[in-house]
Amino acid sequence: MAEKVVEIRDLYKSFGDLDVLKGVDLDLFREENLVVLGRSGTGKSVLIKIMVGLLKQDKGQMNVLGQEVSTLHTKELNELRLKIGFSFQNSALYDSMTVRENMEFPLVRNIKNLTKKEITMRIEELLEAVGLPNTINQMPSELSGGQKKRIGVARTLILNPEIMLYDEPTAGLDPITCVDINNLINEVRERYKTTSIVITHDLTCAKMTGDRMAVLLDGQFSSIGTFEEVFPHAEDKRVKSFYDYNFIES
Repeated sequence: MAEKVVEIRDLYKSFGDLDVLKGVDLDLFREENLVVLGRSGTGKSVLIKIMVGLLKQDKGQMNVLGQEVSTLHTKELNELRLKIGFSFQNSALYDSMTVRENMEFPLVRNIKNLTKKEITMRIEELLEAVGLPNTINQMPSELSGGQKKRIGVARTLILNPEIMLYDEPTAGLDPITCVDINNLINEVRERYKTTSIVITHDLTCAKMTGDRMAVLLDGQFSSIGTFEEVFPHAEDKRVKSFYDYNFIES
């Protein structure tokens, strides 16, 4: 059996009278790409925020890399967060910094005593890995949407995270660039042995990148399995409508 990197049991989270997570159970295994699907407002982002300690569950367990997140003190939580890389939907690059400076920032902030040569080598290695070695001195405004996504992934990898969290990685991109980003997610896993959660509405992205799908509906995972096990012959009408919207409606 593969090692469990994340183990979630009976997780609940409410905001006032709004029950968002209602007894969630989920496992994430070492070097797995797990896709989390669900409509807006179903709790996908809340789940991720609990995972990195930005929110605290009302009940249940969130065990990440062998640690119960809700019990960690600030220092321990910060150390855990360094092992989790978050690739934001909008890439979250600093507009006033070059690509080099964007990538230097987390490295210099979190790892002391690196020489300039070591920093440059690490940046160049990752830019090469995402296929953009010649962008090192460019500004974000000079990059396309797909290039920004790639730079965002490279910056996330700069600290060698064990877990990658991808938030809507193909949002706002043309179909050809979407395929490039999906391939990149798979390449990152193969090259850096990462374990990943991919949050997406895009079932093409899910099919290309996910070893398993987890469909979050009404505060619980209604379906967990491979793409073929979850789609397209889902008996749950809510899951089927999600598939139909992505692949049938024009």
